[in-house]
Amino acid sequence: MRIIMVNWQDIKHPLGGGAEVHYQEIFQRIVKMGHPVTLLSCRFPGALEEEVIGGIRVIRTGVRSNFNLIMPFVLRKLLREKYDILILNINKLPFFSLQFIKLPTLIIAHHFFGKAIFLEASLPLAVIVYCAEELFLKLHRKINVMYYSDSTKDDLLKHGFPPEKLHFIPIAVDLKTYRLLPGIEKYPTPLIVYLGRIKKYKSVDHLISAMPAVFKSIPNARLIIIGDGDDKRRLEQLTEKLNLCDRIEFMGFISEDEKIEWLNKAWVVVNPSSKEGWGLTMTEANACGTPVVAADSPGLRDAVKDGETGLLYPYGNIDALSHSIVKILSDSDLRDKLREGGLIYARKYTWDVSAEMTLELMEKIIAER
Repeated sequence: MRIIMVNWQDIKHPLGGGAEVHYQEIFQRIVKMGHPVTLLSCRFPGALEEEVIGGIRVIRTGVRSNFNLIMPFVLRKLLREKYDILILNINKLPFFSLQFIKLPTLIIAHHFFGKAIFLEASLPLAVIVYCAEELFLKLHRKINVMYYSDSTKDDLLKHGFPPEKLHFIPIAVDLKTYRLLPGIEKYPTPLIVYLGRIKKYKSVDHLISAMPAVFKSIPNARLIIIGDGDDKRRLEQLTEKLNLCDRIEFMGFISEDEKIEWLNKAWVVVNPSSKEGWGLTMTEANACGTPVVAADSPGLRDAVKDGETGLLYPYGNIDALSHSIVKILSDSDLRDKLREGGLIYARKYTWDVSAEMTLELMEKIIAER
């Protein structure tokens, strides 16, 4: 089986996130099973036009701002190489490429912005993305869709997708990478970590706004924000306004090894986002022995088991967010309980199983076509 896949970014892109980890973990395993995979994604500074990553042939064209316009023409040329199935990863502005493609197709639906896009983008751009998503969902109800959270499934059902076209493939964590590191202990003082892209819709400002109440209850606590994005300057200004520069540190982009070390050292990892496909960093934190606090929002409520692996709070409720953080930092018995629950939950699924299920699904779609 020859597979061609389209995704805005590849795993090396500086703004890559959970969606890129998801496809990379699954399809590099499918390559090892003997099925060649080609990925078409956008360029970024310093990137090669073509390279092989984890066995996946990566071809880069255009940039983020024009990839959606250029991609269909490049894809049409690539299809001369005779592929058996097309995989469309949908986690940003959707691709309208199926109108000229006769290949069997599988959509991987990470998440749809819906109204959350109005928290992220300017009004004109938000309207474009919102309408594009609505149109995409209306036009592609007969296409098979792979999803990994109940929240995404609910979105698809509300838009009229038949249940038989929706296929659950569990998301997992690489337990060889995300694990308890020998010799690494928790930070000497209570440490809160945010890990992820810094975008408006991820609502990191909610976390910063909650910190004065946290510091009032736990004066020696500290917050580290790991990641980069176009909302970083606004968050730095908010930190300055609240006079918290000596207690909140912006670390920017860090290596994978450093990321795992901080997940081990953290007392709690927080994600206040308005919407996620899953919230992979929550499961990664659990695998490193760290409990989490997350907004009770689509995707995150699927990744966090409230009271078992972490605590959920109503999205946007700053008081509830600060209370949840303080509760975990101040109660060692609760931390231990959530830590053990998180370690158990992180082992529930493996990427090997997800890859095998994905391969079976693709074979079924090709046979039906």
